[in-house]
Amino acid sequence: MIQRSLIFAATTQFGIDIRTSPCGEGGAGLISMGVMKASPDLPSDDRPPPPLQDIDAWVFDLDNTLYPASSNLFPQIDVRMRRFIAEALHLSLDDAYVLQKRYYHQYGTTLRGLMLTHDIEPDDFLSYVHDIDYSILPPAPMLDQALGRLPGRKLIFTNGSERHAQNVLARLGLTRHFDAVFDIRAAGYIPKPDAESYAIMIERHGLDPHRTAMFEDIARNLLPAAIAGMTTIWVREDGHSHWGGDETADLSHVHHVTGDLAGWLDAVVDARRAALPAALP
Repeated sequence: MIQRSLIFAATTQFGIDIRTSPCGEGGAGLISMGVMKASPDLPSDDRPPPPLQDIDAWVFDLDNTLYPASSNLFPQIDVRMRRFIAEALHLSLDDAYVLQKRYYHQYGTTLRGLMLTHDIEPDDFLSYVHDIDYSILPPAPMLDQALGRLPGRKLIFTNGSERHAQNVLARLGLTRHFDAVFDIRAAGYIPKPDAESYAIMIERHGLDPHRTAMFEDIARNLLPAAIAGMTTIWVREDGHSHWGGDETADLSHVHHVTGDLAGWLDAVVDARRAALPAALP
């Protein structure tokens, strides 16, 4: 409980109410921020990572982080959300789209808006919108190898469902690496970047934030993680990545940036090994 209050209290210093700030549903959408400052010190994608010797837990977002946004998996979900709203609320597809985006901006996820405003059953929504074609995702052998070399616990932290996460992991060939999936149900349907969901995740899995690293494709979702004490890594893809807000937003909470997750993890492992003291004769 102390951890939860500390995260929320610290976020208010940034002029943002993280409890209600919108977040990307699968990494889509640009949204307006509060008053933020420009950050000229955003780490370079080309800067080699440090060994991160103190990190023993690795938390990964799912969509557009473990696979490229250019895979275009999420647009299928976006279309099905629109159809679900149209059918459930007896709206045209155009009106459903307007409502979908309004709830996304107002409540953080479309689902949360539907739950609070229309008493929609969340499991019905999640089952419907995640009934998609996962075959467009190719296996990720390089990431599989990198995760296999990386010591420590590995968790998924997603605004989607556990079923969706397991389907994605199975398609990528990465299931064996992850100890748990912390999904939107586990968070009590409180989405990122609400500080409460991070606090629940930390408590549920017994994480020490100062020994935890978090990876996200939406930089603003890293703010509560950084405030909690985690090391943060923004996974970018040219033409697809975004802050989730104004281009002049403060990115000082982003500790590392990479456009190559597998390569970055390999470099971390190599740096950790190089930093070990030489064996005594």
